[in-house]
Amino acid sequence: MIKRTVLDATRELLRELGLTTVFGNPGTTEVPFLTDWPDDFDYVLGLQESAVVAMADAYAQATRKPVLVNLHSAGGVGHGLGSLFNAYRNRTPLIVVAGQQIRSLLPHEPFLGALEAPEFPKPYVKWSIEPACAEDVPAALARAYHVATQAPSGPVFVSVPADDWSAATERPVISRPRIRGFAPDPEAVDELNTALAAAERPALVVGGAVDQDGAVVETVALAERLNAAVWVAPMSFRCSFPEDHPLFQGFLDPERGAVADALAPYDLVVVLGAPAFTYHVDRGRGEAPLPPLFVVSDDEQVLARAFEGTGVRATPKLGIRALLNVVDRSTRPAPAPRQRPAKPGSDALTAELVYSTLADVLPDNALVVEEAPSHRGILHDHLPITATDTGFLTMASGTLGYGVPGVVGAALGRPDRTVVGVIGDGSSMYGIQALWTAAREELPVTFVILDNSEYAAVRILGDAIGGAKLPGTELGGIGFAALAESMGCHGVTITEPSQLVPGLTAALADPRPTLVHVRVAASSKSLY
Repeated sequence: MIKRTVLDATRELLRELGLTTVFGNPGTTEVPFLTDWPDDFDYVLGLQESAVVAMADAYAQATRKPVLVNLHSAGGVGHGLGSLFNAYRNRTPLIVVAGQQIRSLLPHEPFLGALEAPEFPKPYVKWSIEPACAEDVPAALARAYHVATQAPSGPVFVSVPADDWSAATERPVISRPRIRGFAPDPEAVDELNTALAAAERPALVVGGAVDQDGAVVETVALAERLNAAVWVAPMSFRCSFPEDHPLFQGFLDPERGAVADALAPYDLVVVLGAPAFTYHVDRGRGEAPLPPLFVVSDDEQVLARAFEGTGVRATPKLGIRALLNVVDRSTRPAPAPRQRPAKPGSDALTAELVYSTLADVLPDNALVVEEAPSHRGILHDHLPITATDTGFLTMASGTLGYGVPGVVGAALGRPDRTVVGVIGDGSSMYGIQALWTAAREELPVTFVILDNSEYAAVRILGDAIGGAKLPGTELGGIGFAALAESMGCHGVTITEPSQLVPGLTAALADPRPTLVHVRVAASSKSLY
């Protein structure tokens, strides 16, 4: 009689949970998990764990589904921690399964053993465990799935000793449905509705969790019913309101005084699916006053740490729907539409021209993955994201390494969409190994590398705070097209403005993964 193993039970569970796409980079402690790989499972191989985690992050964001990541013991987890931090800030439901040395060797601190494995990824996982015995592994993974996907979603971690997979088990595998979102307290909704009815100049501030919960259409309906101005929260990792809508007003900068100035015209501000607020710099203005706030969030920590305002706990879609059920259509005048900057000239190869050209040549269904920190404001000005379903992905943490792998993960998750990445030259080198995966998976994606030959965000912020003679900000000399070719992708270099339209148009039409290296002029635009 063939015994049923922990590996058999786990694969049954993963099938029932829809976790049959696995991102990984294998090591010897993962061999027992990977052996006799099932034909109905997909293994997406990345060449470095940080890139693997970032690919999985974007895949989960693009599909709005959890995904399993398989990492190698302590070293592999260590390599992936920067991207795991990104996933935590992005609220991404990653289920990280890491290999561990066999149990009999653990008391001896063996080669490739992980000391206190569940502690290593903390605090940037919602939950972590190394099961007490082999038969606990499937149950631990089932719990990990529910913790990762339960709002607010986020990464979890399970360390599995290598010999656990071959252990016999007769325990049943129980697969429960995913835990759904939750609606707000009716009294809280009534209080917010009363405040909105009394407001003369309300505004909404939307964050990444709105689009993550598939609630952009509802948010547009709420804004139109209120005739409310709509702003994007600082450092938002998704687009949660169409940027060509007449009620759209722009992007809040991550600085207290700038937020206060932007929101000063309003007598009530409702924050949806975002912290209130995420700050990056301090201009020394102290606690600049903000209008009366309501913060609607599914994250109890966001609500608890907000310094002011009234918290309403709900997942975004159900919270917004609850408001739509009670809010009357307003007769107050709509705010004036945002005035966009003029189109850039074509006499110089600038980031402004690249983004403006992309806005002209991208199809309506394009999904843009971005990681060019020094050019984020330029993107906002010249490449409006108008999709109401995952039109834009980036990382909320500021830790580099998301962009190139993010393009790969998003394209794997949404093969129905045109996926293009716009990535800085410095940012790209944190996850450049993902180009190999793009070629291996034969993805029709376009990577646009904006090469200004420096870590411009560091230099610009350094200048702003009085830094001088900063070392380590100058780059240059990287042959990105040749690097792409070496990994199996097509590479193109653009050095003249006249090459942009034909170069980008050809790249977008190419069924091969194509990297477009654009040598852009240095930008004089401040970050915030």
